[in-house]
Amino acid sequence: MTAIAILGEYTPAFAPHTATTAAIAHAQARLGVAVDAAWLSTAAIDESLFTRFDAIWIAPGSPYKDLDLTLWAIRHARESGIPCFGTCGGFQHMVLEYARNGLGFADAQHAEYDPKASRLFIYRLPCSLAGRTLNIRLQPSSQAARAYGRTDVTEQYYCNFGVNPDFVEALRKGALQIVGSDAEGEVRVVELAGHPLFVGTLFVPQTSSTPKSPHPLVSALLRAASA
Repeated sequence: MTAIAILGEYTPAFAPHTATTAAIAHAQARLGVAVDAAWLSTAAIDESLFTRFDAIWIAPGSPYKDLDLTLWAIRHARESGIPCFGTCGGFQHMVLEYARNGLGFADAQHAEYDPKASRLFIYRLPCSLAGRTLNIRLQPSSQAARAYGRTDVTEQYYCNFGVNPDFVEALRKGALQIVGSDAEGEVRVVELAGHPLFVGTLFVPQTSSTPKSPHPLVSALLRAASA
């Protein structure tokens, strides 16, 4: 049995949360693998997390109850080769963790937690993406493109925050690669090369998953976790 922890503050009325659970069920049925996916509040994260789970999915719906524990879990997955998938808020926190611990910006911050911070790697978008469906171009050699089987995709967003353009060049200097951008060149997908699966998307791919067409990125997560 493969165990996946969905880290976030589960809210049944929030469509991306119910879609997350459903998307895992879709992929599980198609792949024929036994998966136990459990929601876990970020306040409940502890050192036993990675003895109980084979992979983590950092869910939408921030701010999280415990930012530090969330970043600890992401860092441990990143450094230990444990599959980690982040969507919407999850993407934002994967970027924040890497800014702090991979690039050395200890004061990197997320505007949802501290809007007046001097080094906002994640800032409030001038134009909200919530409810919008947009095209994304993927790097051909990326894990994401291999999962989709193509480089041009269309996905839905629920977010009001994203990567601050002021820090994109700093982000490009690290190992966390920008592998997906929209028509304006804004960062939409990041991943860590050489990792079993460390992928973050600002969009919410789970909302487009169906029983007949499980989302390829969710299937990739299950494959990596099962391996």
